Amino acid sequence: MSSNTLTSLTDQKSVATIDIEDVTHFLLELDALKRVNRRSYVTETDRRENSAEHSWHLAMACWSIAELFELDVNHEQLLKMALVHDLGEIDAGDTFLYADSRHDAHVEERAGIARLQGERGNGIGNLSEVWEEQETGSSKEAQLLRVVDRLLPFLLNLNTEGKTWRELGVTRSQVAGAHAFIQDSFAPIHKWLSHNIDYATQQGWLIDA
Repeated sequence: MSSNTLTSLTDQKSVATIDIEDVTHFLLELDALKRVNRRSYVTETDRRENSAEHSWHLAMACWSIAELFELDVNHEQLLKMALVHDLGEIDAGDTFLYADSRHDAHVEERAGIARLQGERGNGIGNLSEVWEEQETGSSKEAQLLRVVDRLLPFLLNLNTEGKTWRELGVTRSQVAGAHAFIQDSFAPIHKWLSHNIDYATQQGWLIDA
């Protein structure tokens, strides 16, 4: 017999109290995020991204930027916040950044998070707490998350010839206003955004208004 046997990952005493049916139930609840379609298009395709894809992209982008700029952030907390960021959309659906109903979106999303928190098989005891921090917190991790969350849809639009902007008649002033806060949080990214807002307007992808 090989000596390279795997050490058990589980404590038999704790396993006895956990129903794997509950575990898989919660995993399927999370799977529902894949069914929530966003407005942004995946580059080099004609399909929209879903919120699960965005959450993955957000987590990877936050991780990379934090490392590259050597930011003083808690990486574990940052990645957790990125992963839970859009979970409330399972119940609330995605709300377009420039929609009139945008300011009310957090109400239904918060209710969705509360439901997930109480679902059987959920092993994340502070799910609601982590979600609330990314939604309303002022930590460096929350600030970075908000910056990157705005950067990614902009980047997708820029690389799909403003497809979403053109479809929905988005204006230059709307985009500039939605990204203005980044000037204080992350000036180099804001400078890049401002330059490319000008470019997108020149290309006719944004309405010059």
